[in-house]
Amino acid sequence: MNVFWFIPTHGDSRYLGVTTGGRAVTLPYLKQVAQAVDELGFTGALLPTGRSCEDSWVVASSLISVTSRMKFLVAVRPGLSSPSQAARMAATFDRLSNGRLLINVVTGGDPVELAGDGLHLNHTERYELTDEFLTIWRDLLEKGEADFSGNYLNIDNGKLLYPPVQQPYPPLYFGGSSEIGQEIAAKHVDYYLTWGEPPAKVAEKINEVKKLAAHHGRTVRFGIRLHVIVRETEQEAWTAANELIKYVDDDLIASSQKIFSRFDSVGQQRMSELHNGSKDQLEISPNLWAGVGLVRGGAGTALVGDPETVAQRMKEYADLGIETFILSGYPHLEEAYRVSELLFPHLPLKKDAPQSDSTSIISPFGEIVANNELPKVLK
Repeated sequence: MNVFWFIPTHGDSRYLGVTTGGRAVTLPYLKQVAQAVDELGFTGALLPTGRSCEDSWVVASSLISVTSRMKFLVAVRPGLSSPSQAARMAATFDRLSNGRLLINVVTGGDPVELAGDGLHLNHTERYELTDEFLTIWRDLLEKGEADFSGNYLNIDNGKLLYPPVQQPYPPLYFGGSSEIGQEIAAKHVDYYLTWGEPPAKVAEKINEVKKLAAHHGRTVRFGIRLHVIVRETEQEAWTAANELIKYVDDDLIASSQKIFSRFDSVGQQRMSELHNGSKDQLEISPNLWAGVGLVRGGAGTALVGDPETVAQRMKEYADLGIETFILSGYPHLEEAYRVSELLFPHLPLKKDAPQSDSTSIISPFGEIVANNELPKVLK
C-alpha cells in the first residue's frame, strides 16, 4: 500500500463546523504537518484546491525545502490555466523537488465557484475541455512540443524547454464518477481515485474503468480518498467520531447540503446520498462513517475503529484493486502521528520509511524510564 496524508490548506480543527478547537492556516503549521508526513513514513500528501483553500502550488513550493522524501499531490485545473503554463509549472516543481511531484487533475464540480473563476461551461463541456487539456499537457511533458486544434483549445508550436525529472511526466491522478469522467480517466491518467464509498460501489467503479482503459489499450491503477478515525479501542474511535460533529446541528447540515445540491459533480451527489442530510444512519457500511460529509464537500466518509479493524477494512479495498489510500483526520498534525503509531504496524506498507529498528539505539521510541532504562517493547 501507498498511504498519503493531507495538507489542510482550508483550515483545521478538532470539531467540524465551528471555530471552537480551530487553528489558523499558517506557514509554521503547514510545515509541521508536512514534516510529520515526511518523517512518519507516509508516501506523500494531497493538497486540496478551490477558492476555500490557499493556493496549492504556492503552498507546495514553500514546503519543498523543509522536506526531503514526501511527494506532493498538487492540482492542475483545466479551464483555469493553460496546458502549456501548467506543464511548465509541473516541470519546474518536479526538478526543484527532485522528482517529488504528482498531479491531481481537477475538472471542478461547483458551477457557481467555476463561474466566479470565469469558467462558464457545463459538466460535459468541462470534461471535453479536460480531454483536450491533458492531450496537450502530456505531449508537452513527454515530447517537449505540442500542436493541437480542438473545440476549446488551440496550441500552435507549443514548447517545453526544461523537462521534468520523472519520465515521461509526473504521474496523473484523477477522480470522476460520471460516465464521461471515467472515460477521461481511462484515456489519460495513471491513477483513478474514488471517494470512500462502500466496497461494492467502489468495485463497480474499478471494473468499469478497467474495461474502458482496456479499450484504449491502457491499464490504470486505483486509489481512494478517505478520512480515518483510529483509536486503541473500537469504543474510543466511535466516541471520537461523534465528538468531531458534536456542534453540527440541523441548521448547519441544511445550509451545507443546500450548497452541495447545486454541484453538478456526480461524485458529490453520491457522497450526499450516503447520509441524505441526516445524523440517523451514518455508519453506511461496516466501520465506514458518513458524518464528515454532513458539512464538508468532497471526501465525506471516514473509516472508524481500532487499528486492526481499520487495517482490515483497508485490506478489503486493497483486494478490490485499491493500492493508494489518501487519508486525513482532524486535527491533521496529531492524527498523522496517531495513524503512524496505531495503524501503520498493521498495514503492508512500502518499505521506504526513514526509521528502522537500528535507530532506536541512538534515538529511542518513547521516554527513557527513570532516567536509566529504555522503554519496554510491548509484544
